[in-house]
Amino acid sequence: MPHTANRLPREGLILLLSLALCWGFNWSAMKTVLTELPPLSFRGFCLIFGGIGVLVIARLNGKPLAIPRGYGAKLFWLVLFNMVGWNVFATYGVKLMPSGRAALLGYTMPLWCVPLSVWLLHEALDARRLVALALGLGGVAVLLSQSLTSLASAPLGVTLMIAAAWCWATGIVLLKLWKIPMNTVALTGWMMLFGGIPVILGAFFIDGLPQKPLSLWPALGLIYNLLIGFMYCYWAWNRLVLLVPVSVSSLSSLLTPLVGIASGMIFLGEQPGWHEGIAALLILGAVGVVSVGSAKRF
Repeated sequence: MPHTANRLPREGLILLLSLALCWGFNWSAMKTVLTELPPLSFRGFCLIFGGIGVLVIARLNGKPLAIPRGYGAKLFWLVLFNMVGWNVFATYGVKLMPSGRAALLGYTMPLWCVPLSVWLLHEALDARRLVALALGLGGVAVLLSQSLTSLASAPLGVTLMIAAAWCWATGIVLLKLWKIPMNTVALTGWMMLFGGIPVILGAFFIDGLPQKPLSLWPALGLIYNLLIGFMYCYWAWNRLVLLVPVSVSSLSSLLTPLVGIASGMIFLGEQPGWHEGIAALLILGAVGVVSVGSAKRF
């Protein structure tokens, strides 16, 4: 049964840390893959084959795959926001700007997620979550302030990443609101597979087919995206969202852009400064408030 506590349980902490590492490094991998593979072809491939892979895993583990009757329309909206909207907007956004900055804009998601969860899920916006929201978004703001000029020079990339964040937030709240009675593995597999169909069809008409095989690093980045970024991380994220209140999971996810910045340093030569240090302290403070502090309200 999902937890309703105001902090992360042990399973949630494990899922959060693994997601921060795996999705954080995925931003650099995405940037590398996009140097040789068109955006829609890239994401469509990962969604289709990732979805098939997750469904195979569910079947091998004896999980039922049937979609409950009467939930088709709700599954459609989850797919539209969580898979199609997020992946299309984020993939084109990261192509137009540095991967670390794209990750930061994508993780403005709690800015939309928290008020939506208060409105639709009637989650309490107590002092603890307000403090965490202020700390987390303060950290994101510090990082973004470092590159306002470069962001202003890529307005389309900024717009796409904010649209991606809004789609992700809406999808998270709807997933929590509707609670489709399926095991998380099968639900994740169907969402990925159904989301991949329009994306891969769009690739034929917009991106065109790849003209040559990928070189080594983009190929490795594609494999990482498929196996880790999609098959594992989407399952882990859906599990985390269903485990704790939306405000807790969304604010805790702010660890990921810190790893995204680090991966940009390691793999893409992006240079950090004092902004990153201050932001790290603020974001870690936000995660600490919702994960290891007292479960009682202030």
